[in-house]
Parts: sequence; structure tokens; C-alpha cells
Amino acid sequence: MQKRSCLIFAATCLLSGGAPAAEDNQLLIGGGVAVEARYAGSDRNKAAPLVVLDYTHASGFFASTLRGVGYGGQDGPVSYSAALGYRGGRKDKDQHSLFGNTGSNELKGMGEIKGNPSAVLGLGFKPLPMLELTLSADLPLSHRENGKTLHAGIGAQLLRGGPDNVSLALAAGFADNNYLQTYHGVTAAQAATSGFSAYRPRGGLYEASTMLTWEHSFDARWSATTMLGATQLLRDASRSPLTKRKTNPTAGFYVSYAY
Repeated sequence: MQKRSCLIFAATCLLSGGAPAAEDNQLLIGGGVAVEARYAGSDRNKAAPLVVLDYTHASGFFASTLRGVGYGGQDGPVSYSAALGYRGGRKDKDQHSLFGNTGSNELKGMGEIKGNPSAVLGLGFKPLPMLELTLSADLPLSHRENGKTLHAGIGAQLLRGGPDNVSLALAAGFADNNYLQTYHGVTAAQAATSGFSAYRPRGGLYEASTMLTWEHSFDARWSATTMLGATQLLRDASRSPLTKRKTNPTAGFYVSYAY
């Protein structure tokens, strides 16, 4: 992934959707498949394994393949978290890996974007039991030219009861100039080697996303989760010469076991 995708954002919200009781430790193990665009604006999709390893300690410490390593808690209607995560890079050629094809030959000459560790900060507020407002920031700790992002979202529980839990999440993404230039821009040097026209986008609102999530519990430990959504590129990101498709579909499915 070149960024924290709509799918990972939804899975993260699902796994962190409430602080554990003081005496609870939980380990969630699961696996499935995810489908999303090769890069933001690509008209080609990739399928990759979705690995879920998520440990939460009663103290609030967590270690997760989706959430990173950090600490989270809840005080009344307010929830918070801080984690060390990783933002993947982007190749300028097709590359096969364990986690699906990455990069694209369509980006030939654009050069490689290096991945970076990030500080991922989250804040949530529940004005109503079935409604939550969220903020999530991704701040690079290396390769700071990759830029910062902020996502503001709202999540609603459409169905909660019995074995099924259905929720809908909407989010708007904002980014600084560095992020837009790195992932959606074309420098003069890149234009000379890639054939794309030089393009310098401005920071600000750059995407909107939606995700519908259905979690079905077979019993107290086994469950299956299905996610369907889309990300719409906006403003300067949608006008980039790299953008071949403004709306990128996203889907995922995994089965998990809670210890």
C-alpha cells in the first residue's frame, strides 16, 4: 500500500471500537483476502492476503498487523490511541510479492516512493451509543517528504444485536503539500523520465471514502467480517496525470478467532 487504505482504516476502527474491560486481555487471529487499487488513481486492482494478528492488553497496550503497536483507552464517550505504524511505498513497475502485486508499469520513470514508519494518532467521540466521530493523523517519522495526512470520519452502527453487527463509516482525507506532491504530483525531473506532464498539486482535501462493514459471529470466539467500500479522489488529486480512475473500489473478507 502506498497509504493507509480505506480497507485498513475500516478494519482498524472495527478492532479498536471500544476499550477492553479492566480485566480483559484479548488475542484475535484471522486471515482472509483484500482487494483494492494498485495505487491511488490506478484503474487496476490487486488482491492480497489479509492477515489479522491483534493483541490487546487490559492496560490499553496493543500490537496489531492492522493497528500497529501502541496504546489506546477510553474515558466516557472519548476514546484515544497512539501507535507506531508503517506506510508502505510505491514502485514504478509491476512487482509480485507475498502480499499481492505492488506498483505498476504505468508509473515507469516516476521512481520509487520509499515506505516509512509513522506515528498514528487517533481520537474518537461518541455523542450517541450508536454514533462515533473520529480523527486520525498519520505523521511520518522518516522520509518526511512523504507528507502528513488527517482523516475526519463518522461511523454509525446500523444493526447491532444477535450474531450480526453492521456499520457504515464515512471519512474525508486531508493532506499537506508534501503528501500530494509525493503521491499525486509529477516533478520536472519525473516528467522528463516518465512522459507525464509536470504537475504540482496543493495540499488540502484530497479524498472521501465510505465503508460498509458486516461482522457475523458464529459463537463467542469465531466470527467473519466482510467489508465493501470505495475511495473517491477529490480536487487536485483527482486532476493528477497519474489518476486514471477517480473512484477506487475496496473489498475485504476475513475469518477470525478470539482467544
